[in-house]
Amino acid sequence: MRRTDHGDAIEVSFDLDFGVHIGECLRRSPDVFQLRQRRWIDADAASADEVAAVVERCPSGALQYRRLDGGPEERGPQPASATPLRNGPLLVRGRIDVRREDGSLEVLPRATLCRCGGSANKPFCDDTHLRNGFRAPGEVFRIELSPVRDATLRPIEKNADPRAD
Repeated sequence: MRRTDHGDAIEVSFDLDFGVHIGECLRRSPDVFQLRQRRWIDADAASADEVAAVVERCPSGALQYRRLDGGPEERGPQPASATPLRNGPLLVRGRIDVRREDGSLEVLPRATLCRCGGSANKPFCDDTHLRNGFRAPGEVFRIELSPVRDATLRPIEKNADPRAD
């Protein structure tokens, strides 16, 4: 079920059923995406362009956005492209029409589709391939490491007395 958090310039939606949660959003924009908060997405914590760029890095389509400020919407390749990931799902980018069991149609800009046959949320990957030892050829999925910021850490000023706290 998709949940939407509204900002002034952009709204961000999230659907937990769209599976391979690699956490790129948390690493890229910890001010916008904060798992420890009840409302874990604060779409106003960064510019709409920054939020859109982070959402587009979500491979599964769990995160999506809609611009409210007239800015550009996400556009994937046309026709859609599919890349099998080594020992993992099929990464699809472009317009993907998904018909739900209830007959509703959802259009996705990207998705990760199950190749191991074990997903409880077919056709979408739910990372079952990690538990069932699935092996298959494909591209290596590379996560571009980004710095993780810890809100509890502060920089220590030069010549500061650490006992002052």
